Amino acid sequence: MQIFIDSADAAELKALAETGLVDGVTTNPSLIAKAGRDFFETLREICAAVPGPVSAEVVAQDYETMIAEGHKLRTVAENIVVKVPLTRDGLRACKTLEEEGHPCNVTLCFSAVQALLAAKAGATFISPFLGRLDDGGQDGMGLIREIRMIYDNYDYQTQILAASIRSGAHVRDAAIAGADCATIPPAVFKALYKHNLTDSGLEAFLKDWKATGQKIL
Repeated sequence: MQIFIDSADAAELKALAETGLVDGVTTNPSLIAKAGRDFFETLREICAAVPGPVSAEVVAQDYETMIAEGHKLRTVAENIVVKVPLTRDGLRACKTLEEEGHPCNVTLCFSAVQALLAAKAGATFISPFLGRLDDGGQDGMGLIREIRMIYDNYDYQTQILAASIRSGAHVRDAAIAGADCATIPPAVFKALYKHNLTDSGLEAFLKDWKATGQKIL
């Protein structure tokens, strides 16, 4: 499963990319606002730091302006993916942009039939928001499983990008459910390394090694 980072903090993304474990980035208007920097400058820095797909979202609500914004976003870098909302105009814009060779990420997906429409529109990525569904007492991971089954039934090539990830358990369950990618906050990514038994085991190994009085270098 590909791991994307959900952030617009260019400096942090550069540091995380140095692990060699980051496959891409997703941004949205809220994350850009939080970063507090120029939109296009931030995108250029992120795209230079992470060679994989970097989703940048349109803010228009109508088809014509979405297309114009999508075209402008694609001039930032070759690895920009145009993010569009799962609306009637958003899906129409997705179909047009994809036919022109511009990859799209359809965002704010909350049902399997929405994901079906995104696949029919030729979306490169679909972003089901599992955490937000869980917050409302619904089965977010169940949605991932439903989309996986539908896409496999009809051999749709749209990649399932599990979004609104809140924990390492979400990452694990999304991988088990067959998501192609998961986009996760930096804090969750850093926590994936952690396990108390790893820490205690390493401490014991180092203690025993020190007692030998030997060195490797």
